[in-house]
Amino acid sequence: MSVTEIMDNLFFIERGYLNGNHFVYRSEKPVLIDTAYVADFGQTEAFITNLGVDLASIGLIVSTHCHCDHIGGNKIIQDRSGCDIAMHRIGKYFIDMRDDWSTWWRYFDQEAEFFVCTEDLDDGDTVEVGPHRFDVFYTPGHASDGIVLYSPKEKILISSDTLWENDMAAMNLRVEGSRACFDMLASLQKLERLSVSAVYPGHGRPFRDFSGAIERAKVRLKIFMENPKKIGNDLLKKIIIYTLMMRKGVDDEAFFQRLLSTYWFRETVDLYFSGDYRTKYDQIMRDFFHRGIVKRQDGKLFTTVRP
Repeated sequence: MSVTEIMDNLFFIERGYLNGNHFVYRSEKPVLIDTAYVADFGQTEAFITNLGVDLASIGLIVSTHCHCDHIGGNKIIQDRSGCDIAMHRIGKYFIDMRDDWSTWWRYFDQEAEFFVCTEDLDDGDTVEVGPHRFDVFYTPGHASDGIVLYSPKEKILISSDTLWENDMAAMNLRVEGSRACFDMLASLQKLERLSVSAVYPGHGRPFRDFSGAIERAKVRLKIFMENPKKIGNDLLKKIIIYTLMMRKGVDDEAFFQRLLSTYWFRETVDLYFSGDYRTKYDQIMRDFFHRGIVKRQDGKLFTTVRP
C-alpha cells in the first residue's frame, strides 16, 4: 500500500489485486472515489483516517463501477455519514433494482452490500472534487456502468478498470454480453484522443505511458477476439485468484467442488472448454503451483498475490 498526493489535498491510495485503488479528497466535506472490498474495510478505514479524514464527515462517494472491489465500503460509510453516492446511471439502476447479478456479486459468489445511490452520472458530465474538476467518460466493456474521470487541467486520468498498465481487467461475456470486447475497444478508442500525463488505475501503480498502455490493451483485445478461449482462460485464472484472496485461503480438497457450485466457473468452462471442468481446473492449478502463484500449506490453498 502507498499513498500519494496527486493534487492539492487529493490523495491516491494504491492497494493490491483484490482491493481496488481509491482516492481521498481531504476537506470539511471529504470526497472519496471508490472504497475497495468490504472484507478489508478495516484497512480502508485506517488508510483514510490516517489522512486526517473522519468517515462520519464524508460528503460524497464517486463509484467508478459497481463491482465488489470498488464499492465495498459504500454502505458502511454512507450509514455513518449520510453521504451522497454518485455512479453511472446504469450502475445506479442496478443498485436501485437490487440486481446482484449484473453487479457480478452473485455470479462470482462475492461479498458486497447494497447502498443508496443518490446521483447518476453520464458521458460528458463533470464531477467536482473540491476545486478539482473531472470530466466523466462512459467506458463500458469490463463493466456495463464503467466510467473514468479526467482532469483536463492537470491531464490526469483516473482510469479505474478500463485501463491498466500491462494487463487488462477480466472480460465477462456471460454477464456483460457478447459485444463486451467491442464495447471495450470503443472505450479505449474514445480515451486515446485525450492528452494524458499520468494515469491512476483501478489496480496497480500509477503510470505515465498512456499511449503504450492503450496499445497494449488493444493488442490484448485483438488476441481475445481472434481466440475466445483466451478470454476464458484469463477469466478463470483471475477469478480463481480473487476467490482465494477473498476467502483468505481455502480447503485444498474442497476447492474444486466449491468452484463447481458457482455459476461463473461452470458457465465459463461450458462456454469455452466444452464443460470439461476437472481437466480445466487441474490445468490451471498446475500452472499456478509451477509459477508460485498458489501454494499448499496444512491442507489449505493460498495465493501469494498481494490483496
